[in-house]
Amino acid sequence: MSIVNTVSAVSAVSADSSQPNDELNPGLKSGLTHAAIGADGWCREARRYDSPNCDARPEGVAVELLVIHAISLPAGRFGGPHIADLFTNRVDFAVDPSFADLRGVTVSAHFLVRRDGAVLQFVSCNERAWHAGVSCFGGRDQCNDFSVGIEVEGSDHVAFSPAQYQSLAVLNLALGSRYPLAVLAGHEHIAPGRKTDPGSFFRWESLAESMLTFAEQSVSPPPAGGARLVVAHRLVAALCALINVNGRTRKK
Repeated sequence: MSIVNTVSAVSAVSADSSQPNDELNPGLKSGLTHAAIGADGWCREARRYDSPNCDARPEGVAVELLVIHAISLPAGRFGGPHIADLFTNRVDFAVDPSFADLRGVTVSAHFLVRRDGAVLQFVSCNERAWHAGVSCFGGRDQCNDFSVGIEVEGSDHVAFSPAQYQSLAVLNLALGSRYPLAVLAGHEHIAPGRKTDPGSFFRWESLAESMLTFAEQSVSPPPAGGARLVVAHRLVAALCALINVNGRTRKK
């Protein structure tokens, strides 16, 4: 299927630091333009900010699922260090009364995509981040075992930014080039009834279009460009399986 036809099909079904500092990554302000995942599971284009909330994946389990989340701390407010603090067990509970509910919570994600497209990485993709919780997809429980989790700064009630879709697209292509990803899903799909993110304001078709756009731009020089195009078609096909004819994601 051609790039144009694939996009049409989707539309039819429609470096360590003690503190993260996005100013150290000025090139990320409009979203990632390229990325690669190393053999160690780290993305060199992302701001590295190690989380202790991770462990080893079960032996022999392949990374096949990419899970998109949405997060804001405090709820509905963007910016600040609070998400990174949550993933590294440094929450200042005096900042907001709602943070009291986070006491004792130990969670993480592999990546965070901020509103401006800046990308932070907390856990090597070779390891298991603690992002999914009680979850099931395709008849398989414990989604953390076989997934990469990407948190996107946002909420169920606000549109996501173009820079975020751009960074997600580039990051997804990089992940798909390193791991045998076969499925993309939202947290709402792997934990239905318990989670609602990324929600109805997340446009899966925009993500698909962005992936194909960046894959097309990287066709030259071969063979890497052609390989990215194959990855893009594979991931977009997974999105086609996720989106129903009304343009709303269906639960599995």
